[in-house]
Amino acid sequence: MARTATAFHVGIVDDHPVVIDGVRAWLAEAPGIRVRHTGDTTADLRSGAVDVLIVDLNLNGRLVLSDIGELTAEGRRLVVFSQFTDESLVLDVLNMGVAGFVTKSEGQAHLLHAVRAAAADRPYVPPTTAGVLVSDRSPVAPRLSQQERTSLLWWFQSMSKASVARRMGVSVHTVDMYIKRARVKYAQVGRPAPTKTDMLARAIEDGLVTPAELAGSPQWTPPPE
Repeated sequence: MARTATAFHVGIVDDHPVVIDGVRAWLAEAPGIRVRHTGDTTADLRSGAVDVLIVDLNLNGRLVLSDIGELTAEGRRLVVFSQFTDESLVLDVLNMGVAGFVTKSEGQAHLLHAVRAAAADRPYVPPTTAGVLVSDRSPVAPRLSQQERTSLLWWFQSMSKASVARRMGVSVHTVDMYIKRARVKYAQVGRPAPTKTDMLARAIEDGLVTPAELAGSPQWTPPPE
């Protein structure tokens, strides 16, 4: 579990020392974030050493998609920080279960938001990722009820399930039931969404919620579990 109440530890993997130095400097300005590991390969990353790993897609001339897949399968929280913006590649990486994808052109603010959200197991959708998810219309969308859609939207909008329940005039158990039903429906069409991050990605893909509804409001913060 991430140590979000005090400090949490971050690793930086990039084959350009100037990028590592720059990201380290950015993180040094953020209270509570400690850099514990840096390197140009994922091979020497000590198990359990960091809460969030920031990793480039291209290390020493090699796309490290298989490494990323292995790390996410182990339950590691990864934020990809890459110069690549190809839509199919971004989607492939997101489908591997990374906590976030930030392009290097998006810079410090988005990377810090993504790292903090990943440490807290919350979703964060920077502009490039939002654009890719919105433009991808290939998946089959399940048919959600209005209650299911409403509970998901309000849950994503920085609300706890208890707050959603009060606003909808139902019990927390009922809200939880609506969300579980939505997860089941996504699994039934071959698009499982076991975590809140996964469900947010699915909702954006299908147009159930727009990035503007989430990020356009000044009070927007990554939604709590």
